[in-house]
Amino acid sequence: MGRKYLPTFAELADRMSICILKSIFIPENKKAYDKEIEEIKHDLDSICQEKDLSLNSEIVKSLMIIMLSNRYIWENESKCRSGEDQDLSALKLTHSINGVRNTAKNALSKGLGERVDLKIDCLAAELKSEFQNWNLFGDA
Repeated sequence: MGRKYLPTFAELADRMSICILKSIFIPENKKAYDKEIEEIKHDLDSICQEKDLSLNSEIVKSLMIIMLSNRYIWENESKCRSGEDQDLSALKLTHSINGVRNTAKNALSKGLGERVDLKIDCLAAELKSEFQNWNLFGDA
């Protein structure tokens, strides 16, 4: 009997984004992260073949937002772990950007006909005045 719950294209792309960051910023484990990246690339290629996917601007946009969000979250979490900016706004910022990341993953999944995360807790609308405008999906 085959697996019943496989990661979506969006989940794999998100994980690859995180592994790329780890490969760059945790050099002592670069080989392990590069290996994981290659395995994820294999699975993404398999999904592309299976679904006969064509690259389009919405896919590119979602992938770019996922990567940018992961980088922003990485930087903010690093500051918090080092003792910098130990205020509530840093936590709110990270949570909000994570909501943007999840919205991008859902946009990608919807476009590919895959399951979506129904609970994203996106606070992106609140980011306009306080932390820049991360409302990248309009009413999504």
